[in-house]
Amino acid sequence: MPTETTIYVQLGGEAAIYALVNRFYELMDALPEAYTVRQLHPESLAGSATSLFEYLSGWFGGPALYVAKKGHPRLRMRHAPYAVGPVVRDEWMLCMTQALTEQVTDIALRDQLIHTFDQMATHLINTDGSHSCAS
Repeated sequence: MPTETTIYVQLGGEAAIYALVNRFYELMDALPEAYTVRQLHPESLAGSATSLFEYLSGWFGGPALYVAKKGHPRLRMRHAPYAVGPVVRDEWMLCMTQALTEQVTDIALRDQLIHTFDQMATHLINTDGSHSCAS
């Protein structure tokens, strides 16, 4: 019987997840088209990168680092304090899509991940973007 290989393994394990996350945040920091989503993050992206790496590690079928540290991800709850509108979602997806395109050579896997991230990002929308939240 064939065993299912996890996305974590398919991507190349820890080093590949680090590379994906690092590229994602490099893009967020560099692309003018990601300005709105970048403004939701602290000046240093190090903590955000660590959290995303830990989350993706477990979500992709590797070590459940995020859950071990912080418990259930509860993504909507954890993102509730931030105004996540369609522009933020689209900018986040721009960075993630480019990072995946650069880092994932398996086209079917890459397309699957882009689709899944797209659904997740859409699920996190909590405002129509017409109101700004004071920080």
